[in-house]
Amino acid sequence: MRVLGLALATTILSTSVAMAEVKVLASIKPVHSLVASVMEGISTPGLIVNGSNSPHTFNLKPSDAKALSEAQVIFWVGHELEAFLEKPLETLGQKATIVSLLDAKGIQTLPVREDANFEAEEEHEGEGHDHGDGADAHVWLDPENATAMLAVITETLSTADPVNAEKYKANAAKTVAKLATLTSEINLSLAPARGKGFIVFHDAYQYFETRFDIKSAGSISVHPENPPGAKQIAAIQKRISDNKVACVFAEPQFDNKLVTLVLENSTAKSAVLDPLGAKLEPGPALYETLLRDLAESLKNCLTQPPG
Repeated sequence: MRVLGLALATTILSTSVAMAEVKVLASIKPVHSLVASVMEGISTPGLIVNGSNSPHTFNLKPSDAKALSEAQVIFWVGHELEAFLEKPLETLGQKATIVSLLDAKGIQTLPVREDANFEAEEEHEGEGHDHGDGADAHVWLDPENATAMLAVITETLSTADPVNAEKYKANAAKTVAKLATLTSEINLSLAPARGKGFIVFHDAYQYFETRFDIKSAGSISVHPENPPGAKQIAAIQKRISDNKVACVFAEPQFDNKLVTLVLENSTAKSAVLDPLGAKLEPGPALYETLLRDLAESLKNCLTQPPG
């Protein structure tokens, strides 16, 4: 009986180890959503930048530090976006597998546009670029990049948790199919908005613009942590007038007073674009909803008659 009991205990222990959940953490909501879609029915990843917070201005809480120290796999875009994570990952995330999705295989990047007047970078539009310095970090806003992310996420999770590898692959395949349908849907939805000028709050959308053939006339702020001065505001107001801009978009992560200011004496409309899903519930469905909401907001504002 003692031998049988030992064998039984060993079997139970082996099973519990095999079934132990891998602790996975994602930096921002869109990344979290893609990871959650791959992990659906298996486990749920943790999320660092929740609510309406922005990775551009986020500060880690003690609970975030604890989650980083316990995580076995961490997905983030990279230091270009979540600079606040760079040092904590070096110290607290030493035991984890850390995946920078900006550097992932298959990701097509575009260069950062360093001027709120985007014309200087027009020759780059539509081109894929190698990863490295100067890459725009908002890569998730192209569903083709999201598909590449899913492949890297699936491979990483399958290595960390081989017991569930086939489930991860099956979940990823379903999500890839959904993204293909979503891309076609958004292409059709945005047809009436093409050719109409708009201004964004900060330059977060060039991947979305390039994928769906729409064109922003510029941004209020190149770097949202550095608000524009009076001279820049005047230049934006002139740009709105000169380019017959139809709409100026705010973001829920930032104060919209600047949008109100640049719209003074203008007939342009205002609306909201949200690149992160501030008001959306985290989970597998968030990514698709995020892109649909972007397309809907653009279409609705750009096709309205002038005020």
